[in-house]
Amino acid sequence: MSGYTPDEKLRFDQLVKLRRQWLKDQELSPREPVVQPKPPGAVAKFWSSFLEPKSLWRLYTYKAYSAGVFTITRLLIPAWLAHYYMKYHIAARPYGIVELKPRLFPGDTILETGEVVPDLPESHGHH
Repeated sequence: MSGYTPDEKLRFDQLVKLRRQWLKDQELSPREPVVQPKPPGAVAKFWSSFLEPKSLWRLYTYKAYSAGVFTITRLLIPAWLAHYYMKYHIAARPYGIVELKPRLFPGDTILETGEVVPDLPESHGHH
């Protein structure tokens, strides 16, 4: 036996026709989709008016943003870096930055104040 039986051929032709019709139905016309637009809410109304070109809010917001970026990137960060470098790498005064304080013993002189550390009082009691 070769080929389809008449029933199989009829069924195959019907499936091909249905598939072609289904594919054709999937194409949208220029009028579709037909969906009524929803009225914008309060937030959407605000943003639509806020984002209009040349609006006053938009201009002032951009100016404030630009000034803030300039202040942070060109003034504050470089000033902080310079301050950090000066404080921790170039400080000329003694004991401005102390990694380990020197031990003080009775009779030593405190460099900052010039005072002499007094002797320890003698105690004759229990510990």
